[in-house]
Amino acid sequence: MSMQRQPGSGETVMIRLAKQAMKFSAGHFTIFSASERERLHGHNFTVEVDIEARMLGNGMCFDYGLYKDRVIALCRELNEWMLLPTRSPYLRIEEAGEQVLAHFAGQVIPFLRCDVRLLPLENITLEELARWFLERLAEDPQTLREHAVVAIEVRVFSGPGQSAGRRMVMPQ
Repeated sequence: MSMQRQPGSGETVMIRLAKQAMKFSAGHFTIFSASERERLHGHNFTVEVDIEARMLGNGMCFDYGLYKDRVIALCRELNEWMLLPTRSPYLRIEEAGEQVLAHFAGQVIPFLRCDVRLLPLENITLEELARWFLERLAEDPQTLREHAVVAIEVRVFSGPGQSAGRRMVMPQ
C-alpha cells in the first residue's frame, strides 16, 4: 500500500545548512559585569542554520541555496572586524573622528574606526551573535511565508564543541 502525500498536508522537513564557507573570524571581548570583562581576543566562528518548512510539492520544500548564500553573505559582513556591542549597559561607545572609543569601568579602549563593526547587541557572545543571524535571516517575512518556513534555528560556534543557538517559530 503506498501512502499518498499532498502538498500542504502539514508534513515538514528540516533542512540543515552547515557549509564550510559559513564562517567568519572576528575579535571581541565578553562583558561579564560592570567591572569585569575578558581580554581582547578572537575566534574563527562557524554558523549552522536549521530551517523547518512544509513540503511544497515536487519532492522538495524550497531552493535552500538562497538561505545558504544569505548566511555566507552575513558571515562576510562580520569577517575580520573587531565587534563591539552598542546596547550594553556597561559599555559606552564614542566615535571620535578616526577612532572608536570603548568606555568600560573607567577605562578607555581605543580602536581605529576602520577596524570596528558596531552591532546592535548587548554583548558579543555566541548567544547574541546567534540572535543577530536569526533576525537578519527573518527580515523578509513574505519570502519566509512563500517558502512555507515554520521555524529557523541558528547556531554559532566559537570552536568545536562550543556553541549557542536561537530559534524562531514563524507566525502562521
